[in-house]
Amino acid sequence: MQTQILTALRQTHEGKVAEDILRRCVHCGFCNATCPTYQLLGDENDGPRGRIYLIKQLMEGQLENTPDSGRKTLQHLDRCLLCRSCETTCPSGVEYGKLLDIGRHIAEKHVGRDRADKTLRKRLRTYLPKSDIFSIGLSLGRTFKPLLPEKLANKITAPRPAGHWPKARHDRWILVLDGCVQPALSPDINAAAARVFDKLGISLVTAPKAGCCGAVSQHLGAPEDALDYMRRNIDAWWPYLSRKEGAVEAILTTASGCGVMIKEYAHHLRHDPEYAIKAERISHLCKDIAEVIAKENYQQLAPNKATRIAWHPPCTLQHGQKIRGIVENILLDCGFVLLPVADEHLCCGSAGTYSILQPELSQQLRSNKLANLTQHQPEAIVTANIGCQTHLQEGSDLPVMHWIHLLDQTNI
Repeated sequence: MQTQILTALRQTHEGKVAEDILRRCVHCGFCNATCPTYQLLGDENDGPRGRIYLIKQLMEGQLENTPDSGRKTLQHLDRCLLCRSCETTCPSGVEYGKLLDIGRHIAEKHVGRDRADKTLRKRLRTYLPKSDIFSIGLSLGRTFKPLLPEKLANKITAPRPAGHWPKARHDRWILVLDGCVQPALSPDINAAAARVFDKLGISLVTAPKAGCCGAVSQHLGAPEDALDYMRRNIDAWWPYLSRKEGAVEAILTTASGCGVMIKEYAHHLRHDPEYAIKAERISHLCKDIAEVIAKENYQQLAPNKATRIAWHPPCTLQHGQKIRGIVENILLDCGFVLLPVADEHLCCGSAGTYSILQPELSQQLRSNKLANLTQHQPEAIVTANIGCQTHLQEGSDLPVMHWIHLLDQTNI
């Protein structure tokens, strides 16, 4: 694709990255075939190919004197789930996710948002990444749930006790990220992971000062805030990488959304003279829980019961981290029955804060996903991301859980 990006933009880091990505696109349209919003709406501008062209126009200054077009452009960009299914399909290697973040950021500067939208996004950036504040809010929500409107009350999950977390007693250590909302919504996930790793001869530990990975701010138009979260996590993890009694083997994520973000720290901090090299090492050490367990003797964890399950691979796992088949093989090796699921490449509609900002589209996608997941009458739905888990559970009577619980025999 030929580009004529404005000189002022071309000289910025964002402009250089965007121009390189834009020039890789050949406008073949393969991406539209796997785009969830294009499948629902049938609008070219609500598919990756159309959005790429809108971002190109925006960066070439074609929308400077047309505020209505600018607002429509931002609307189409906001409807994107950032599921990256298009990246999996693209034959040209277009890094659409990075381009969309840049395009949204530029569109926000150019067009601006109305007060209500701006306020909501600011609140999400303020409260979601701070686990202590979110935990207090969730606790209050659970207390007053009977008094809340039905739509809001349905989003308030029941408490899930964490259970026992084994002490660090092995020679092998792995760091695990707590994250922001997961400790409050489902503290049992990391605790189950700790019990599983303890049986595998590995101690799972946390760095107390680590928190939100930065994804919430990055995707809500606050990249500088996101960088601050990244630097804080690097500072929290760094002492564990040079322990005298042996450095940690990996930085583990049990939420695939956090994993894809941390693996991109090297990209986001590449121009930071103090953190660039550290970020590269952190990205290299970051592993999804499935990547680590797949290399261990996990067959010893197989339960006696062969549960029939429907597996939902989160977009951040299959399209963001490009991890496919690993969880499935682990569960099959452990005797679980994985039922066929149609259109497993399509998003469930959670997508971070998307279910809050685009509720109608999100609910349509969830209905479609649940129809496919429950078609063959599973006993449970399993996934690998806290956002998908809570979003699907809201619309399902079946239990929805993280797949690590299947290997944690204390819960079987």
